[in-house]
Amino acid sequence: MINVITTKNFDKSFKKKDKFVQDKARERIKLFRQDPFNILLNNHTLIGEHKDKRSFNVTGDYRIIFCYTNENTVAFLDIGTHSELYE
Repeated sequence: MINVITTKNFDKSFKKKDKFVQDKARERIKLFRQDPFNILLNNHTLIGEHKDKRSFNVTGDYRIIFCYTNENTVAFLDIGTHSELYE
């Protein structure tokens, strides 16, 4: 199982989301920890300024950006809509 650490930025963004998004994020984080490449997550590499990071889907528009700190641990960096995170 993957270990997850969160950054202060992620925690701050998470707290600002409504209950539906928070609950969905908790579900997807649980799934991610069990199977990081589950098809529901659409885990993918990012490009441009985020080229060393990855992202997975929480809902249709919400994403979690993360990076690996080692082979068993990831750091969640941010959560938000596609436009909040990438524009």
